[in-house]
Amino acid sequence: MKFTLSWLKDHLETTATLEEITFALTDLGLEVEGVTDPGAELAAFTVGEVLEAEPHPDADKLRVCKVATAAGETQIVCGAPNARAGIKVVVSKPGDYIPGLDLTIKVGKIRGVESHGMMLSEREMKLSDEHDGILELPAEAPVGAKLTDVLRFDPVIEIAITPNRPDALGVAGIARDLAARGLGTVKTPAVEPVPGAFPNPIGVYLAPDVASEACPLFVGRLIRGVRNGPSPRWMQDRLRAIGLRPISALVDITNYVTFDRGRPLHVFDAGKVHGGALTVRLAKPGETLLALDGKTYAFDGSETVIADQKGVESIGGIMGGERSGCTEATTDVFVEAAYFDPVRTARTGRRLRINSDARYRFDRGVDPAFTMPGAELATRLILEICGGEPSETSLWGAIPDTARSYTLDPARVVSLVGMEIPRAEQVRILNALGFSTRDEGEKLVADVPSWRPDVQGEADLVEEVARVASLTRLEGKPLPRPTGVAKPVLTPAQRRETQVRRRIAALGYNECVTYSFIDREAAELFGGGGEAVRLENPISSEMSHLRPDLIPGLLRAAARNQARGFADLALFEVGAVFAGGEPEDQAAMAGGIRVGQTAPRDTLGSRRPVDLHDARADAEAALAALGLTAAPMIQRIAPGWFHPGRSAALTLGPKTVLAVFGELHPRVLQALDVKGPAVAFTVNLAAVPMPRNRAATRPALAISDFQPVERDFAFVLDEKVEAEAVLRAARGADKALITAVSVFDIFAGPKAEAQMGPGKKSMAISVRLEPSRATLTEAEIEAVSAKVIAGVTKATGGTLRS
Repeated sequence: MKFTLSWLKDHLETTATLEEITFALTDLGLEVEGVTDPGAELAAFTVGEVLEAEPHPDADKLRVCKVATAAGETQIVCGAPNARAGIKVVVSKPGDYIPGLDLTIKVGKIRGVESHGMMLSEREMKLSDEHDGILELPAEAPVGAKLTDVLRFDPVIEIAITPNRPDALGVAGIARDLAARGLGTVKTPAVEPVPGAFPNPIGVYLAPDVASEACPLFVGRLIRGVRNGPSPRWMQDRLRAIGLRPISALVDITNYVTFDRGRPLHVFDAGKVHGGALTVRLAKPGETLLALDGKTYAFDGSETVIADQKGVESIGGIMGGERSGCTEATTDVFVEAAYFDPVRTARTGRRLRINSDARYRFDRGVDPAFTMPGAELATRLILEICGGEPSETSLWGAIPDTARSYTLDPARVVSLVGMEIPRAEQVRILNALGFSTRDEGEKLVADVPSWRPDVQGEADLVEEVARVASLTRLEGKPLPRPTGVAKPVLTPAQRRETQVRRRIAALGYNECVTYSFIDREAAELFGGGGEAVRLENPISSEMSHLRPDLIPGLLRAAARNQARGFADLALFEVGAVFAGGEPEDQAAMAGGIRVGQTAPRDTLGSRRPVDLHDARADAEAALAALGLTAAPMIQRIAPGWFHPGRSAALTLGPKTVLAVFGELHPRVLQALDVKGPAVAFTVNLAAVPMPRNRAATRPALAISDFQPVERDFAFVLDEKVEAEAVLRAARGADKALITAVSVFDIFAGPKAEAQMGPGKKSMAISVRLEPSRATLTEAEIEAVSAKVIAGVTKATGGTLRS
């Protein structure tokens, strides 16, 4: 968005300097991208007077001029048709840079005659495209004076407009913001209606397919007897300054109102409207329009168009057609101001690849309440510049209702912004921006003006107050320090996540952070992949579903590492998994995988493949980090992605699953392209009960002063008896004395069956006894041993091996 300083001052009564204005604009959120001062490049040029203009002896179109300058009389050869004695001109001397020609002039000879300088045209000074002759200055301009002292050069300010600020796409809206900041007062003149001299003869029909949304409002009037010549110099200067080429008075007026008030308009040559009426409708597939930019556009039926009996005349909210465009021969003009739906306008503009000033504004939301005043303002300018007689103004449809109000808590503004902004100042800011406010107890109710479609709630009102009050005045202040001991910042669940993350990392794992989205095939391998967890807009086909488990993401990471030559891996992650699409279906889990061997190759042969016992040890360590003190049960209820004979679950009771561990199924490894062996574990963080001991310190370490005793037992068992059953029975023999039970030998297979009978095996366990009151006697040890033998025999049906 570009505008000149003088243009701004048509709407803002201010004594602020250019620097103050540009700083305030950026601080208000209308970031200044640049300021161009045309006078800066013309500072070296001065006023001269042509004293004589004689024909060149060797060129019919050249004149040898004697020119009075600041340094005295000089000779300049000029080819301009208006070079003559007695006129005041702009003179550049040798060594001056000419911006319009991008060169520095020197003393030269033109057809044998020396020329000491140059008399300049508007194009050579980049003031306009005029190059029909040299610029003639007012007769009262003093010879030798600087050009910048004689002519007024207006700085051009360019600001960046964010998509949520359509009100700043007019100079009047920018002035409103600056006035709210305190840089002056708004003096935008009110638009006085122009009375019509006769009924409007051109009718407009809003088709049902557009009247409800695409174009709910259309305002128009006829002005007859106009003279469409050049627009006034002041209007042309402003349009050129912002990069627009003046075309004709009628067209320039619509462009001027577009930038002055943010209200796009269009003018039809009424003599070219066939049938005496216009219809606003959706385009018909296959229709075309030769637009004002000289290009022909084809429609697919989704565009809003304005048509007469012969076809489409204009693309609604974007661009008019050449057939009904105004020319110098235009005498009757139909002025149109309408409201077009932003979404449909943006979609049409993107499809047709048209970027116009009108579309730029309609995309962001034009003020619907200014539709009628916009037409009246254009009418007044046309009458002042082109003459003519206006008809009555007609309105079709209805002004869209944009009325809405939001409650604002002034105390909440202060707490959010961090500045002391008094209630009265908040009210002043909102009122200055066009909001109307009223008290409602301790709060305010603000009615949103029609030109602010971006304000949709209390947060937006807070933002308006903050940006006008200026966050640059925000002072850094330390937060108040509460008395006493501060409450913990982290919740118990968050602290447990940290603890388990540290423990697993200490076991030699590397932490991964993978996406919560995986592909459907991987999700189905782990019991997921249903519609409840499918994403409507996935980032890619490989991220189409929420993950049901942490392991597939870790296996994908392992596969990528293996492809790059890293075969032995230990990876873990702590994150959320999803059993369904509802909030209660989300659970926090910790999971890890080990792939390959336990150690690098060495001469001692300590390297071995990872197995389920590694995964079990890691799962138990993670549970211990979560504060689990009870010994969990081991059950063969691991899910289907684990090896059915080499996996298990750690449970608390028969139903509460704390963790699962084991070797991963070969089918899963093959599907995810992972070379085994691979083991894994997952821990359900929420299922592990909180520890009962909430003391700030650890309990005292209890160490017995008496000698521990270990006894070994070997049992002949049925080959289907699980080791856990033997260990559980041995531990239960005497819970006071027995502190540890472990398996240290299993003898099974054909040789074992040859000795002990078909279907039999031998299992040897070690039982550790730790007395706490006195050294155990042999009789006491034998008594406990008898209990162990009896407990295992009863639980498993085994016998003590002789």
